[in-house]
Amino acid sequence: MDDTALASRFATGEEDGFAEVYTTFRGPVFGMAVTMLTDPGLAEEATQQAFIGLWRGRGRYDPARDLAAWVFGVARKAAIDVYRRERRTPIPADQTEVPVEGTSAERLWEAWQVRRAVEGLPADEATVVRLAHYFQMTHSEIASHLGVPMGTVKSRSHRAHRRLAEALGHLVDDKVDDKPGESGD
Repeated sequence: MDDTALASRFATGEEDGFAEVYTTFRGPVFGMAVTMLTDPGLAEEATQQAFIGLWRGRGRYDPARDLAAWVFGVARKAAIDVYRRERRTPIPADQTEVPVEGTSAERLWEAWQVRRAVEGLPADEATVVRLAHYFQMTHSEIASHLGVPMGTVKSRSHRAHRRLAEALGHLVDDKVDDKPGESGD
């Protein structure tokens, strides 16, 4: 999925561009907020604040920057603002991270990248991946569901997973590079 055209339309203030940003990112932003806040009501409020902030800040957005990273940055700040407001004792000014339980922002970002990679697959391959991983269907169940031979399902699955490995290899490379004590010394 290429966000370049969407980013440009959003940055120029087109309402259709903003509506598409909202449609594209509302679910993932809400997911991040509910993970950070652990309360769906507060997460909904943070999501609304994030999109209000995105609309108000659209003039400051540089369409050459990654749109998803900017959206998630604004959303994270909105969730932190809601968290701070709801918390009874003030958070020290030098505390930069809000302690939360559950999935980290890094894991949510990785999930977002996986979702986008799956969306970038050819439709027949993406369908097989979704059925296998999201609905936990076996190859024979997928073949029956789609009305295609099992060999077709297997070949589509193989091609899709090969494409996903290529598209998402940087996630594994980043983790290997981050491991402590594994330098070539």
